[in-house]
Amino acid sequence: MSQISQINQTLKSLLRQQHITYKDIAARLDMSEANIKRIFSTQSFTLQRLEQICDVLNMTMADLFALTQKQVQQISQLTVEQESELLADPKLLLIAVCVRDAWKFDEIVSYYDIDKLECIRLLARLDKLKIIDLLPNNHFKSLIAQDFRWIPGGPLERFMEQEVLVKFMAPKQNEQWLFRFYLRGRYSQSSIDIIQRKLNQLTKEAAALNLEDSDLPLNKRQHIGLLMAMRPWEPSLFENMRRA
Repeated sequence: MSQISQINQTLKSLLRQQHITYKDIAARLDMSEANIKRIFSTQSFTLQRLEQICDVLNMTMADLFALTQKQVQQISQLTVEQESELLADPKLLLIAVCVRDAWKFDEIVSYYDIDKLECIRLLARLDKLKIIDLLPNNHFKSLIAQDFRWIPGGPLERFMEQEVLVKFMAPKQNEQWLFRFYLRGRYSQSSIDIIQRKLNQLTKEAAALNLEDSDLPLNKRQHIGLLMAMRPWEPSLFENMRRA
């Protein structure tokens, strides 16, 4: 992600936390809301415009750049201890997932059977685990990168294999696949490298879209599971027919 894109994402996150809309910025800068939207969508920030937006946020440009740099250093992988503690408490794991998906405090307590006091305690535990920064007035900032990966062979991966993937691949009767595709073949190592590179790029694009959509209210977003996998494999039906 380019530096200006990182600054753009930081600004959007700050606006969400302070409940400042593009319309609010437009009014303060004596501009149209459409112009403000275009500046953010095209990332066409001049230094003067950045300074003006920072004034709206009651911060300096130096504060913005420092915070952006801090967010670039987000956690892409937890420790075994962090993963184990999340799995030891299903509600703690739920809150961690909600935070990573940019839910707001009020959205969590209204959607799930978790009262405000309990939610605050769970957020405090995540802060102690250094998974979030807990801010005043029940605001918080995730320290988990969008392209977060669990530890290979670690607690979260074992949980995913045993509890999530099996159920994911067997949808309930009223659940539909939005997309399902299986492809097999025999590829050279150079072709395998190309496919892996494209899959990695797709995961980054999906993570960026998830972050971009976090600006929308909860009722405009839906839970989606996306599974991508690739490994040497042959169906046992075929494998059993190999010559000795």
